[in-house]
Amino acid sequence: MSVEKLAIHSDWSIEDREYVRRRLAEYNSWNVSEVRSVYEEVSLILKDERGQIYGGITGAVKWNYLKIDFFWIDEKIRKRGYGKKLLTEMEKLAKEKGCDIIEVDTFSFQAPDFYMKNGYEVIGIVENAPRGHKHYYLYKNLK
Repeated sequence: MSVEKLAIHSDWSIEDREYVRRRLAEYNSWNVSEVRSVYEEVSLILKDERGQIYGGITGAVKWNYLKIDFFWIDEKIRKRGYGKKLLTEMEKLAKEKGCDIIEVDTFSFQAPDFYMKNGYEVIGIVENAPRGHKHYYLYKNLK
């Protein structure tokens, strides 16, 4: 292989992306002493009796922590405690799966105060991301 002939391409496939993810996962497994190098997607969905979705929380278990990816509650039912119930259930699920920590990121126009009220600590803030807002990084120790 000639390194001089390598080129960066902006056209990519799902297979290309998955190959990169698999290779990083392999690298991570070689460098983390913990035997359990799982990656498991988890979701909890809030539905009515007809199956209409009114909210949900999704994430992934990685080693000893759970990373929340998406958390949404329909505007019609906000401020009724459903968000807290979903978050509490996700924390229970994380503990059942052996997680010590749960982490999340959110924007200033979303829910940083909600997470802080529920015991999450801010570990970083990126200013002006997106422009005019802040990007918060939070975590909660489940131990």
